[in-house]
Amino acid sequence: MDRLIVMTDTIRDPVPRRFFLTGEPGCGKTTVARRAAELLSVRGLKVGGMVTNEIRDHRTRVGFSVEDLTTGQRGTLAFASRGQGPHVGRYIVNMPDLERIGAGSIERAVADADVIVIDELGPMELHSTRFVTSTDAALNSPKHLLATVHKRAKHPLISRVKSNPTCVIFEVTAENREELPEHLAKRIMESK
Repeated sequence: MDRLIVMTDTIRDPVPRRFFLTGEPGCGKTTVARRAAELLSVRGLKVGGMVTNEIRDHRTRVGFSVEDLTTGQRGTLAFASRGQGPHVGRYIVNMPDLERIGAGSIERAVADADVIVIDELGPMELHSTRFVTSTDAALNSPKHLLATVHKRAKHPLISRVKSNPTCVIFEVTAENREELPEHLAKRIMESK
């Protein structure tokens, strides 16, 4: 009869990590999430989900793009004064790309990734029922989750995140944004 030998350094915490990054606009939430995702990927974890980026015309922000971390597919999340869809400030949300690329990337990550990245839970994204549903699926999955949260957004999904004791929220600041990616990657790797 074979004996099962368990070494202490191989015992892992089975609870998935749920980390949320918030802070003032421009504080570096997306950069922290992207760097943490890169560190985790280099360390052998399959990272999926979505990130957003500013679209600029010279120095002026004119919109936001959405990118699927697994496929690299990109689309337009919102654009200033162009298109049809819900208005958020001066931007018009491009619902087809948000749902196809944004929500679709989260759904794929729930099915196939070790770590799900969602950037961001904000006023634009929360207009999509499919985005909210896929984010709820990520929250309820056995996968690790790293997401950014708009600081002032109000929505039942954000209330659920803030009241969930398994969710850890970090405020990104100029003082901590350089160290946070490594800290988050280490915390996630500890439980693998």
